[in-house]
Amino acid sequence: MLRFDGAPKKPTNLSLNSKVLEVARDLGMNVSQTVDVLLAEEVRRRYWEKWQEENQEAIAEYNERIAKYGLPLAKYRSFARSLGDGRKKG
Repeated sequence: MLRFDGAPKKPTNLSLNSKVLEVARDLGMNVSQTVDVLLAEEVRRRYWEKWQEENQEAIAEYNERIAKYGLPLAKYRSFARSLGDGRKKG
C-alpha cells in the first residue's frame, strides 16, 4: 500500500496563482496542508494508474484463467456461488 502517513515535512518553494492564493488566505485555508493533501491524492492516482498499465498483461492473463477455470477453492464457498464457480466446460 502506498502510504505517506508520518513522513516529515520539507520546506518547498511553489509558484501559485496570486489571486487564488489571496482568496485561499482570506478564507482561512491552510495552503500548505491543502496542497499536501491534494498532491498526495494525485500521486496515489498516478501511481496506481502506472501500476495498472505495467501489470496489464498479468491482469488479463489472471482474468482469462479465472474465466476458464473459475476461482480457486470456489467449491468451498458458501456465498456468492455465481462469482467464479461457473467454469466453462469443454
